[in-house]
Amino acid sequence: MGWVFLILAGICEMVGVAMINKLHKDRNLKAFSLMFIGFGFSFFFLSLAMKTLPMGLSYAVWTGIGACGGAILGMVIYGESKKISRIFSIIIILISVAGLKILE
Repeated sequence: MGWVFLILAGICEMVGVAMINKLHKDRNLKAFSLMFIGFGFSFFFLSLAMKTLPMGLSYAVWTGIGACGGAILGMVIYGESKKISRIFSIIIILISVAGLKILE
């Protein structure tokens, strides 16, 4: 279950980050509430994941999902640059996080 909680934590982190962007554009209560809820659930699920998974691995995967997911959301939803260098950087992050698990 730890991995399920960790993936949920990362997804909630992505929601929180996306809502920060939305909040900068719209300044409304809905975006603020979704940001607060997204980050709240992110920390909640991260804490559940860390009951069975090591802290270093949990944090790396959580931030990796948040960073990669945020960058991908930016490209897909908000029209940010889709340069090959950005995509390559995302791949490097994913490989690095996977390496932490594989080389454990």
